[in-house]
Amino acid sequence: MRIAVTGSIATDYLMTFPGHFSEQLVADQLDRVSLSFLVDELEVRRGGVAANICFGLGQLGRSAVLVGAVGQDFEGDYRAWLTRHGVDTSGVHVSELKHTARFLCTTDLDQNQMASFYTGAMEEARFIELAPIGERTGGLDLVVISPNDPEAMLRHTRECRQLGVPFMADPGQQLARMDGEQVRRLVDGAAYLITNDYEKVLLETKTGWSSREVLDRVGTRITTLGPKGCSIESADGVVCEVTAAPEQRREDPTGVGDAFRAGFLAGLSWQLDHERSAQVGSMVATYVLEHVGTQEYELHADDFLGRLGAVYGQDAADEVRPHLA
Repeated sequence: MRIAVTGSIATDYLMTFPGHFSEQLVADQLDRVSLSFLVDELEVRRGGVAANICFGLGQLGRSAVLVGAVGQDFEGDYRAWLTRHGVDTSGVHVSELKHTARFLCTTDLDQNQMASFYTGAMEEARFIELAPIGERTGGLDLVVISPNDPEAMLRHTRECRQLGVPFMADPGQQLARMDGEQVRRLVDGAAYLITNDYEKVLLETKTGWSSREVLDRVGTRITTLGPKGCSIESADGVVCEVTAAPEQRREDPTGVGDAFRAGFLAGLSWQLDHERSAQVGSMVATYVLEHVGTQEYELHADDFLGRLGAVYGQDAADEVRPHLA
């Protein structure tokens, strides 16, 4: 299964606030918030949603095509890092004018986050065409439309429809930037739609569609629920719930959703059913939660299968084992 992942490629600035955001917010003053947080730690890491998903797929032995726009600062270390970890970077466009996107995120003691994103070179992703990438790689079986320049997301969605290539709509944080018509164009006809529970409500509010109407327009809908796991719904009425895999320690939640997507996509590529694919995704997500940085974890087959089996049963480990050999 040949997968292309379109979306952001960024450098992450991850900070830790040794307090609680909730204690700093005054309910009757939210219309004029002015806050500054003294943070204890700063970690500079490789990131970006599409890059994180591709990295996770590489950890599971699946090489996906990364499609996005970067600055000249991507060349060298970051490109080499991704290539070394099994990512096909041939679909990456390098801007001559702008820096690679920057993600600035502060996490408090409750694992709540406040973040900002500088677009930079990501704006040029709207000029990338999927057809030549598909021709160069022998065809695409699935395209992931993850958070990116909004015009790029809409273009890639439109191209997938024209080319007859199934796509996964993953609007994420760009739901805040898109209007209802744009979101409807992004979602309609997706083979898969994935959001978290907050984004699920926001998507329905912006589109004006009910949950049932959304399901009528997509093949499968996945909703991540944080520590509660995820739910999977299909238009035919099938509903599946998967619990989250417990972590051994908790370091930073940044990139957990991207890792879930990587595991889920790997499961699909192995022709596992949706429930098993979500279990793989939940297990990969836990590894990210246990590290600071979205691409700082390593998956070793024996450890991964042991933990997967302990949480979801030996049948799960046995079904995944041949794919990690």
